[in-house]
Amino acid sequence: MRIAFAPTSSNPLPPVRAVTSPPASIIHNALTSYSPSYSKFSFRNKVSLRSRRNPPPPSSVTPIKCAGAVREVDENLFPNVVLKSEIPVLVEFVATWCGPCRLIAPAIQSLAQEYEEKLTVVKVDHDSNPRLIEKYKVYGLPMLILFQNGQEVPGSRREGAITKAKLKEYVDKLLESLSTV
Repeated sequence: MRIAFAPTSSNPLPPVRAVTSPPASIIHNALTSYSPSYSKFSFRNKVSLRSRRNPPPPSSVTPIKCAGAVREVDENLFPNVVLKSEIPVLVEFVATWCGPCRLIAPAIQSLAQEYEEKLTVVKVDHDSNPRLIEKYKVYGLPMLILFQNGQEVPGSRREGAITKAKLKEYVDKLLESLSTV
């Protein structure tokens, strides 16, 4: 059986409209002549309005600093610092824009100082090291992974924020499992 469609005079599609932008002179005049009036706002509203219009530049985001026992490593240092280490290495994958990463930073710092003889603690910046992120399949931040003898310890991945007490439990359990193997 063969079905043929006859052309119809009514087109089911709406007509296409061409949209053009206004001339550059109109846009320039609109942008340069704009001056907001703050007279009906309190000083507090003026400040908040200004800060919303002029957000801080992205470069002014406070980076997560590594002080004391925690060291920040990149893709070039990772093989020497992490994979060739004589003792286990806890790697924390973080980002400057990650709230939970900042939340657990003091606990990680404290852990690094407390376990200095048994464990090396390093941080890897997510945005600066895309090859490491891809290689170790880091999908959530902060991500903790324990390495020993150049290999990821099975079952050592931990994603998300964690309290200091839970962090110590996590590390103690991992270190105990390494000593029994």
